[in-house]
Amino acid sequence: MDYPDPSTVRFDGPWTHRDVHANGIRFHIADTGSAQAPLVVMLHGFSDFWWSWRHQLTGLADAGYRAVAVDLRGYGDSDKPPRGYDGWTLAGDIAGLIRALGYTSATLVGHADGGLVCWATAVLHPRLVRSIALVSSPHPIALKRGVLRDRPQRSAWLPSFLKYQLPLLPERSLIKHDGFEVERLLRTRSGPLWPRSAEFTDVARRMRSAIQIPGVAHSALEYQRWAFRSQWRPDGRKFMAKMDRPISIPVIQLHGDHDPYILVSTLARCTKWAPHRQLCAIPGAGHFVHQERADEVNAELARFVGAHP
Repeated sequence: MDYPDPSTVRFDGPWTHRDVHANGIRFHIADTGSAQAPLVVMLHGFSDFWWSWRHQLTGLADAGYRAVAVDLRGYGDSDKPPRGYDGWTLAGDIAGLIRALGYTSATLVGHADGGLVCWATAVLHPRLVRSIALVSSPHPIALKRGVLRDRPQRSAWLPSFLKYQLPLLPERSLIKHDGFEVERLLRTRSGPLWPRSAEFTDVARRMRSAIQIPGVAHSALEYQRWAFRSQWRPDGRKFMAKMDRPISIPVIQLHGDHDPYILVSTLARCTKWAPHRQLCAIPGAGHFVHQERADEVNAELARFVGAHP
């Protein structure tokens, strides 16, 4: 079988594809807006890649910002090293990227796993983060407590998380049948309307191809595996202890009111770590709200970033 080349994710559009070296590896980014404008860095979620932010790249650039969407470590056309999928290193990746782009601070926007990296970067590198916007992404301790104490959240989140801890089989599951498992996750976690659209068909096709790039499925699962393994290791306990402190920067959490995967009860727990956060529900959307309701999300992001220059 011929697997896709990493360069196949460099789709043409009103953005510039760049390679940026930070924290010891090479990152692929899609870059829009003026190099003199305030920086907004966007981080995708599990089994995804930079393309999920296509609407925000143009929307934020039109609003006067430099918008950068990143292929996270192990994804897309970024490097896929064997290690570094822990919270410490991932936060260092984004801190290094901000500096490599020539900035002293940025607003971070993250979906799902990318949002967890936003939380970590804000805590571990506070001088570099002006504000964070989270899409379907709770604070890591709020997520852990939600899974332990809330049966609906546990039922929604835990089965796939535990399945991903097995060796080899999850990688095979993600790439077999032309990456159909990725489309299944996309379909079952979306709101009721988006899967019927032509855009959904195109997004699913691109994601199914991207997960089959050599090394991507394994790297994506390493994020999940470190989160599990680290619970019983000193580095993981130290990381969670470090995360257990409130942040004072502006925070907004966007979520779809039809999200079956991250429940609003879990997001409600986040006020302990972000006392001044805003919680914004987008009607009719599911877990991929930034793609399902791009115009509404772009308006909220432009308002939020503009209010906290």
